[in-house]
Amino acid sequence: MRVLLEDFTNGIRALAPSRFPYRRFALALVLGGLGGWLFVQARLPLPWMLGSMVFCTAAALIRLPVAAPPVIRPPMTAVIGVMLGASFKPEVVTQLPNWLPTLGGLVLFMVACGLCCVGYFRRVAGFDPVTAFFSGMPGGLVEMVTLGEEKGGDARIIALIHSARILLVVMTLPFLVQWIGGVSLGGGRVAGPSLAQTPLGSELWLIGCGILGVIAGHWLRLPAKYLLGPMLVSAVVHVTGLSAAVPPAEIVNAAQLVLGVTIGCRFVGTPPRIILRVLLLSVGSTAILLALTLSFAWLVALVSVHGHVPLILAYSPGGLAEMSLIALALHTEVAFVAAHHIIRVFLVMVSAGPIFGLIGRRCDKAAPAE
Repeated sequence: MRVLLEDFTNGIRALAPSRFPYRRFALALVLGGLGGWLFVQARLPLPWMLGSMVFCTAAALIRLPVAAPPVIRPPMTAVIGVMLGASFKPEVVTQLPNWLPTLGGLVLFMVACGLCCVGYFRRVAGFDPVTAFFSGMPGGLVEMVTLGEEKGGDARIIALIHSARILLVVMTLPFLVQWIGGVSLGGGRVAGPSLAQTPLGSELWLIGCGILGVIAGHWLRLPAKYLLGPMLVSAVVHVTGLSAAVPPAEIVNAAQLVLGVTIGCRFVGTPPRIILRVLLLSVGSTAILLALTLSFAWLVALVSVHGHVPLILAYSPGGLAEMSLIALALHTEVAFVAAHHIIRVFLVMVSAGPIFGLIGRRCDKAAPAE
């Protein structure tokens, strides 16, 4: 609890006017809100997240004074976590045995992604071995940047590559799902009733899930604790039938807006030439990843009870929150999609370091003596 309180205190201090760029953040929110509104009018998928993401990425490219400091992301991430947990139903437990074939396919999918993308960044992009390895791993951004920096890689390039991967996957997958599944995500709401229609008791349940979830995530040392902790507590509450409340639409739209703004603003401060180069390289790696996603989804669908669309969302190497939001908009097996992304990130996080060490030792032994 002491460490958690220190994190909370540091977060409050980070909001001080002398440390927090309120004007740049306000401009980012205005641009993000404009992008979200335009995407709503155009009936594009997940408008508040994708619209804000596109507009803030463009603002970073043309060097507008926008910013989204990391301190603003955790509260909105917790909201998304509670919302995702609210989609877990009691019947999820009976579906767990059906996940065994898809989890086996997930492991093979991760190996294929790692081999193809690491080779791509090594041979096509010309990255050094460490940067190429941790840029090509289909894991979480923070974990891959941290491990890559510890091993001597270029942390900025690794961060940009993973940011671009999430950006491009999230930007392309909803349209791909619409085309393959014959469904519409345009302007679809992914939340429950409006704030005015939500009973006070339901709001208290949701707030409690968020607070207890953050504490549980810290205590259990979960990766992405601000997302997984609230999702876990909310899932328990909803699976056991203690509450059926879902977050109000306005709160969820605001969380999506901030999520999109923070993804777009990750490129702030980076020279446009480098951003464009990374985006161009990421187009190639994203094409590889999406091709593998579609291939494995088609193959695994032949041996499992799940259809192509849930498998595409479960295997797609986008962010957990983003892919789960797409699943929620489709009203399709959010628990299934979220669980596969959690397992993917966890497996990559615990295996990337040892695998790189093993490869490094083998390369050292194979190198000729000078």
